[in-house]
Amino acid sequence: MKKIHFIGIGGTGLSAIAIVLIESGYLVSGSDMQESALTQKLRDRGAKVFIGHSAANLADA
Repeated sequence: MKKIHFIGIGGTGLSAIAIVLIESGYLVSGSDMQESALTQKLRDRGAKVFIGHSAANLADA
């Protein structure tokens, strides 16, 4: 399965792209600086969302 990681996944543009990719069968992860309704929506759809940016977040990407 293909994996993709977004930095800034909680934004309106990247979150929409992430949802399309999840629905297309990708494993999606990403980070953002704060929790939001969009980060929760992504988690609910199966994305692994980190709060804060760190190289350690890329371990499984």
